[in-house]
Amino acid sequence: MATTSHPAISARGKYEPVIGLEVHVQLLTASKMFCSCANRFGDAPNTNVCPVCLGLPGALPVLNSKGVEFAVLAAMALNCRINETSIFARKNYFYPDLPKGYQISQYDKPLAEFGHVNITVGGVTKKIGITRLHLEEDAGKSLHEGFPGASETTAVDLNRSGVPLIEIVSEPDLASPDEAYEYLTRLKEIILYTGVSDCNMEEGSLRCDANISVKPKGQKQFGTKTEVKNVNSFRFVREALEYEIERHIEVIESGGKITQESRLYNSAEGKTYGMRSKEQAHDYRYFPEPDLLPLVVDEKWQSQIRATLPELPEALRARLIADYGITAQDAAVLTISRSLADQFEAAAKAAKNPKRVANLVQSEILGRLKAKNLEIDHSPISMKGVAASADLMESGAISSKMLKDLYDLAFEQNKDFPTIYEEAGRPEQSRDTGALEKIIDEVIAANPKQLEQYRGGKKTVIAFFVGQVMKASKGQANPQMVNDLLAKKLDA
Repeated sequence: MATTSHPAISARGKYEPVIGLEVHVQLLTASKMFCSCANRFGDAPNTNVCPVCLGLPGALPVLNSKGVEFAVLAAMALNCRINETSIFARKNYFYPDLPKGYQISQYDKPLAEFGHVNITVGGVTKKIGITRLHLEEDAGKSLHEGFPGASETTAVDLNRSGVPLIEIVSEPDLASPDEAYEYLTRLKEIILYTGVSDCNMEEGSLRCDANISVKPKGQKQFGTKTEVKNVNSFRFVREALEYEIERHIEVIESGGKITQESRLYNSAEGKTYGMRSKEQAHDYRYFPEPDLLPLVVDEKWQSQIRATLPELPEALRARLIADYGITAQDAAVLTISRSLADQFEAAAKAAKNPKRVANLVQSEILGRLKAKNLEIDHSPISMKGVAASADLMESGAISSKMLKDLYDLAFEQNKDFPTIYEEAGRPEQSRDTGALEKIIDEVIAANPKQLEQYRGGKKTVIAFFVGQVMKASKGQANPQMVNDLLAKKLDA
């Protein structure tokens, strides 16, 4: 990345970035878009192939209806207008991993248009337009590997050829790398909630190309854009955009001109490098796919698909706040995934105090999961276990220290909270007033200086005495009883 001495830094305030993103999302169908080959990641190269995805003469595509349903579901979740009739087209170009010499896609009549995603950056909410969402098939994959006797060999794996994709093209409404990062985060979150893709960037099921230009502030005409292709993490998208903005400004300020081109981002160096010129728009010679009829998604089919649309993150957060009295921050954390949100709500319904459940998930569960590199679905403590522990705390049966110790045991032994609680003999906080009074008397007698401070008017010293009593009771004392008994004795 550029350093603070970079000449573009001082000129940054004179320019404004214009950013648009193209996101490709693989759909979680069992088979490919136009044939019955398995849609499965990680199989041996070129094992999930047939005459259709190999592009052999005479092979005809057959449309996967589940792929259409998934694409429509994603479009609905992204507030798009579904076009009742859309057309598949051939996008003609040569590349080694494209055996047919063309890709089946959609061009002037896409499946869906005019959607939007709401983002919030710096406390400001903004609507980012979605130009179009269309269906297409994925290409194969070129593998660059070293083999014995050769420095590097390029091979082609066609397992991915024909895998169903949706391409989501944003309007150039993004004005900063932070907005681009937030847009991608919200987009991925929505897609995951629909269940149409796993959005695994490491496996290539979500890929992003970023278009970036800069223009003098207030100027309506956009500057010349560059495209940063195939960035494999949202963080790297943000870094690549930051680098490109500074590079554009430096070139313009030095009297040069930006070349319209595709670039690749080297994350190790924090720089982009030219890949190929795009001075002239590539003539893909689109024309309607002659082997596929127009795709018609009529109102009846749309209604059936809409009925499967789940509650989406934004609406879910608002409802959880209203129904369970949790904060906006609680809701943001607890809706990171649909699984976590569903489990929290089940626990909140079962518990006496949903807010306490929310606190325990955030303060006790998520941190332990992160430390062990576990997802919420693999937590030893189920949400029912969290609800049970929350109720024990709510009733005063166990203290926070006791809960932490029991949670530690649950994670160490990979057992749920109720099991650990039973095996520990159902421990409870001490409510023996006589035993507590004896401990309190001993603590007061051992700390005459603090007693003098308290009786001299420094009432906050009671917190010191509470801590000493809890320590002496090894966390078994009921904090409320400790506070009440201490106040009486100190004020006597």
